[in-house]
Amino acid sequence: MKPQNRLISGALFSCALLSCSPAIADINVGVVLSLTGPAASLGVPAKNAIDLLPRELAGEAIRYIVLDDASDTTQASRAFRRLVDEHKVDVILGTSVTPSTLALVPIALEKQVPLLSLAASVKIVEPMDPQRRWVFKAIQNENLMVAATLAHMKAQGVKTLGYIGFADAYGDSWLAETRAQAEPAGIKVVAAERYVKTDTSVTAQTLKLLGARPDAVLVAASGTPGALPQKSLRERGYQGGIYQTYGIANREFLRIAGKDAEGAVFAVGPVVVASQLDPANPIRAVATDLTQRYEAAYGKDSMSVFAANAWDASIVLQHALKTAMGTAKPGTAEFRSALRDALEGTRDVVTSQGVSTMSPNDHVGYDARAAVMVQIKNGAWRYVQ
Repeated sequence: MKPQNRLISGALFSCALLSCSPAIADINVGVVLSLTGPAASLGVPAKNAIDLLPRELAGEAIRYIVLDDASDTTQASRAFRRLVDEHKVDVILGTSVTPSTLALVPIALEKQVPLLSLAASVKIVEPMDPQRRWVFKAIQNENLMVAATLAHMKAQGVKTLGYIGFADAYGDSWLAETRAQAEPAGIKVVAAERYVKTDTSVTAQTLKLLGARPDAVLVAASGTPGALPQKSLRERGYQGGIYQTYGIANREFLRIAGKDAEGAVFAVGPVVVASQLDPANPIRAVATDLTQRYEAAYGKDSMSVFAANAWDASIVLQHALKTAMGTAKPGTAEFRSALRDALEGTRDVVTSQGVSTMSPNDHVGYDARAAVMVQIKNGAWRYVQ
């Protein structure tokens, strides 16, 4: 008997003695992140969170294969295809920004591989149609965050609003939702300006906003580029309220914006102010656990909402994996289909940012508990509502 055959026979003999069943294949999770380029301040915290995730589930190994898209839509698409074609992944998490993630949506359908978005825009999952059937996210849609933001503005007596945001899908979604909800809230949008995340100046846009004399300005941006309008408005003497979006909830924004960030208000997931939540809030325990783990690994005050996005996606994914593993073998089309169905069947899963219950028409599943109002005070986040 040849040596290799002897090894195979020995393995089969041992298996027979132990009455063992064939092992389930490793679960391969692909991850596409913006680790370099303008969106790196979003992608790096997410990668840090991925590094903290468990590598085993129900006795089966989980492998994470991480690729950098360099904050580029074309590279994000290439990375997705490579993860599926070369690494045979069962699911993909990513990518860090909305425009690149939107490019992945049709590929997820083509490849029949579930995509858990780490970008925020509602356009990624709505309208729920056949093309978006394979796409999910554990990040709040803009309508929920806009509602909380406008409610805070109304309570502060804001009647007129200026807007400046990214000239991309993220900015488009925020502007459309703000316009849709502002008038019913008794707030008039008096100016709307756009800029590109790689711009180094927004002087012209700022002057136009100042000329409209709004009671408050909403900045719809993400990562460190969100600091540009914040600083420009304050440096030119704007005294009204400045509102941001959850896209700026990391320490890098605070560092870049500096003293000009003081007083800015934004709606965000509860994880940003985990220790300030009501002890009875079920989200607090999950958010606190993540914050403690993350800061133990990466330093005090290092916690970022972008790390939470990756962590929460993994919480939802792990629940779905347990269900799918009972019906099919990882690495197969049947498993990917079962995983898609399990994600859609998510029920009452508590993450660091909300409680998710999905359905065929809702691939996010968060309610009002997923939005809190936070203000920047003395260089830190402070829960205000």
